[in-house]
Amino acid sequence: MTTTATPTDSPPQPVLDTGMTRGILPRWAVPAVVAGAVAVGLVAWLAGVAVPMAVVCAVLLIVLALPLLSWRVEGARRAKDRFVTVVVSIAFSLAILPLLSLLFTVASNGIGRLDGEFLTSDMRGVLGPGGGALHAIVGTLLITGAATVISVPIGVMCAVYLVEYGKGRLARSVTLLVDVMTGIPSIVAGLFAFALFAIFFGPSIRFGIGGAVALSVLMIPVVVRSVEEMLKLVPNELREASYALGVPKWRTVIKVVLRTAAAGIATGVTIAIARVIGETAPLLIIAGSTTRVNSDLFDGRMSSLPIFTYYSYSIPGAQPEFGVDRAWAAALTLFIIVMGLNLIARAISHYFTIKTNR
Repeated sequence: MTTTATPTDSPPQPVLDTGMTRGILPRWAVPAVVAGAVAVGLVAWLAGVAVPMAVVCAVLLIVLALPLLSWRVEGARRAKDRFVTVVVSIAFSLAILPLLSLLFTVASNGIGRLDGEFLTSDMRGVLGPGGGALHAIVGTLLITGAATVISVPIGVMCAVYLVEYGKGRLARSVTLLVDVMTGIPSIVAGLFAFALFAIFFGPSIRFGIGGAVALSVLMIPVVVRSVEEMLKLVPNELREASYALGVPKWRTVIKVVLRTAAAGIATGVTIAIARVIGETAPLLIIAGSTTRVNSDLFDGRMSSLPIFTYYSYSIPGAQPEFGVDRAWAAALTLFIIVMGLNLIARAISHYFTIKTNR
């Protein structure tokens, strides 16, 4: 019996895996398309095309090229997903561009005057160069701090009432009033505080606590709305578990509900502070302005950084360049304070966030 030898199968040849052979774009595809579009935009700009048109050409090239490449390799479904991703990314870039431009403008114009003298001296007797914003910084911190002390307890308790206890006509009326107060112009809040204190102290009254009351009118609805939304996010299972252990409702609200929503509450309070710390009109009416440091909220006029910026820029004096420099430095100082408050809120949010094993 004879046997014929069968030829052995040749070993498979290695295939270079670029990602496209599996129907998936490789990781380098997106950066390559973006780099190519940027290169086309640069060439168009060097050829004499205006910068806005060159940018538009580069963006349109990304919007068209990346989904088309994805459609040829990955299919129509992934192409649609990449198209929407590109559109959302472009929208985000357009939204953040004014913020970056504002930050760059304020920092570039104010960093030169933001020195030790500016932070440790006031404007008493200063007509030209020199001087600082110590009185405005102290006034801003005191007035905003007093407004926070007034607004946060009222706002948190109002939100707890609306979420945990409020029912019927009264709760609906409070919700309506909060919505109306959210849209109140800041000048109206200043006029309200001035009219309130003018009844008791006369029309010439100007002091810091009046500015704090005016700012609290603007802060309270923001605090109520943000805290209310955070409390609604607390799962009802946590409340029911607490009730099942025999814990009364008021203690459940304090120990469970508020503790769980503490991170969101801190963020909402920070948003409310950022909402009012740059207000000028209410403080012009009731707090006034001064060139010296005044740390007494209940006696005398008190300046703030927005008012200091306004007067330094609008009435710069005989040598306007020094007043304009002080205005930019004050604006940068206010921006740094708001940034610091946001970092503090992030730290509080991280500390109070419920840790899970997932």
